[in-house]
Amino acid sequence: MFLKSTFSPIFTAIPTRIKPPKHSRAVITDAAIQPSLQTVRQNASTDTAANPSSLLLVHKLPPTSAYIHLPFCRKRCHYCDFPIIALGSSSSSSTTTTNSDCDDPRILNYVETLCREMKATKLSSDPNPPLETVFFGGGTPSLVPPKLVSLVLDTLSSKFGLCANAEISMEMDPGTFDGVKMKRLLELGVNRVSLGVQAFQEELLKACGRAHGVKEIHEAVEIVKSCGVENWSVDLISSLPHQTPDMWEESLKLAIQIQPTHVSVYDLQVEQGTKFETLYTPGEFPLPSENQSAEFYKIASRMLRDAGYDHYEISSYCKKGYQCKHNLTYWKNKSFYGFGLGSASFVGGVRFSRPRRLKDYMCYVQNLEDGLLDCSEDSFTDYKDLAVDVVMLSLRTARGLDLKSFGEAFGGSLLLSICEVYGPYVESGHMTCSDEKGRNITSDEFSFLLSDEHKMNKVVGFLRLSDPDGFLLSNELISLAFGVISP
Repeated sequence: MFLKSTFSPIFTAIPTRIKPPKHSRAVITDAAIQPSLQTVRQNASTDTAANPSSLLLVHKLPPTSAYIHLPFCRKRCHYCDFPIIALGSSSSSSTTTTNSDCDDPRILNYVETLCREMKATKLSSDPNPPLETVFFGGGTPSLVPPKLVSLVLDTLSSKFGLCANAEISMEMDPGTFDGVKMKRLLELGVNRVSLGVQAFQEELLKACGRAHGVKEIHEAVEIVKSCGVENWSVDLISSLPHQTPDMWEESLKLAIQIQPTHVSVYDLQVEQGTKFETLYTPGEFPLPSENQSAEFYKIASRMLRDAGYDHYEISSYCKKGYQCKHNLTYWKNKSFYGFGLGSASFVGGVRFSRPRRLKDYMCYVQNLEDGLLDCSEDSFTDYKDLAVDVVMLSLRTARGLDLKSFGEAFGGSLLLSICEVYGPYVESGHMTCSDEKGRNITSDEFSFLLSDEHKMNKVVGFLRLSDPDGFLLSNELISLAFGVISP
């Protein structure tokens, strides 16, 4: 899924209820952070190469990841609010790779504009490190002919460089590719596939407005496997209209049976302006209640973990060694490029998005070429915002918040304040705590450490949300940190 910044800080635009509230962009003056300001400023001015993992510096490093938005779909799904271009089911872009595929002017003109944007983008450093991950999101990128995908990859390689072993992911929908197209994409360097299954029930797929059916799902899985794709993911959506626990368990069971190396599980969010918004009210039948949605999440966590998948991020599960490297860029708050309609970038500590309307995006690219825009220009870093970003993104992951690094970056007093506000949730089991060696710290020990800032900084290593109960309270728990950092 492509990135957008409809709230701050940025998150992936996935259909999930796990969205944090907006927070202010005030300059740091609060007493909780003030004691560490001088250290923060000094650290931020040091050579990043000396300590590239520092929380104060990692977002300043040159991007090694790029998100590419290919907005084409056969039609708009009923839950989708992404910027897309609906081609229609009769479009020349089909499952096969034919000469006519490149003749659709809508696709050709867009890809040419996309490549112009890449070429006109200023490098964030000299020399610029080569890209380590590329993610083609949409839309339905598998509708784009391989010849044009090749053009995009060639442009990326020429402009930014591309590692020989780069992770190159592509979102692909059942019914939009055959074996010939799949093999051609693999030859171009695509080595990770994200298959948009969403559900294994015909009635649910139709209710969502999906362009594929169950038959196409099984055909797509067979193509992926027969072409030798080792690293592939399945996307599923819970809390759909009329979805029952039995249906959800069946989808999870079938997903496990086809043995993907990665599974992404998203909870439906009824977005403004979508068809679902006109049809349904969140929490009311035929949509599930909040309690029912929570149960869906618990079922997924239990079934997937029992099947050997590591729950490494709120919505993401994987077999050992198959985490999505590109998405880890976001969770680690590292910088990244974004290209294409509505996409967002995070470069030099600055987050910015492209227009969501095609006409406006075309004007944006022209202005970029004419030197009227400088989106890569650095700006003052609000360290309060940075602290919020680190807490929010870290708590989405199973690894959790690195307390030692956080304290070194933002000061021991702020760290202690955050630990104090989370104390009751460590006691209730919604959060867990460990030292740097992974030893679990009991709630009684955690309470004792709260009375001694020095011991807290020395002993406590990581603070994380428990699975699944803590993850289910992520909005509330992350909001508590917002209140401490940006009251």
